[in-house]
Amino acid sequence: MKIEGFLYETHMHTSEGSQCGKCSGAEMARAYAAAGYTGVIVTDHFFYGNTAVDRTLPWKEWVEQYCLGYEHAKAEGEKLGLQVFFGWESGYHGPEFLVYGLDKEWLLAHPEIRDATVEEQFRLVHEGGGIVSQAHPYREASYIPEVLLYPEYVDAVEGVNAAHTGRLSGFKSGHPEYNEMAIAYAHKYQLPMTAGSDQHSTEMLYGGMVFPRRLKDIHDFARAVVAREALELLDGTEDLD
Repeated sequence: MKIEGFLYETHMHTSEGSQCGKCSGAEMARAYAAAGYTGVIVTDHFFYGNTAVDRTLPWKEWVEQYCLGYEHAKAEGEKLGLQVFFGWESGYHGPEFLVYGLDKEWLLAHPEIRDATVEEQFRLVHEGGGIVSQAHPYREASYIPEVLLYPEYVDAVEGVNAAHTGRLSGFKSGHPEYNEMAIAYAHKYQLPMTAGSDQHSTEMLYGGMVFPRRLKDIHDFARAVVAREALELLDGTEDLD
């Protein structure tokens, strides 16, 4: 499949930040650069998600360690011409949310985000100038006891998650209906959509969002999502040329 535009990964994990991550930030950056992506957003599992960082650490130390996957990916990306942006995936004992448009300095200054409710998260992220997208809202898995939707507390919906399309073995794969329901949900509430791979290793899934221009930074990405600028949402069913 030939991409006409600029391809960005919006949902990716590293071993430094996510317990389920299998490869380091630098390894992930190299894999995405080799696959032809323009940029990636590192979205490691946050404090109450499947984080790799010791929760007993003081907040400042926790944040510093949590951001290492992103920082290592960014340093490697700068060598390779790959843009690397920062985000995170918050967890609420089932529902998960992708947060875009904030940074490490914001996290350090806002320890209250750790224990924020879904509603409070939305308010805090908005006050900081970021956006929230509900990740894979219809996924069924052992760690998701029930499907819970929050259309009033998100700016977007992850309509397409390439981990659902069957490239990999495991609980997430082989369920394109999860994406179909998420797309229908976004249409019902007239919410913009994001698309990502939910990548945990360098075994590429080839999901993401294609934009008509090179994005400036994570804030530009957030604006482009809300403005529905994406040309394509890739579900990973086709390899990239």
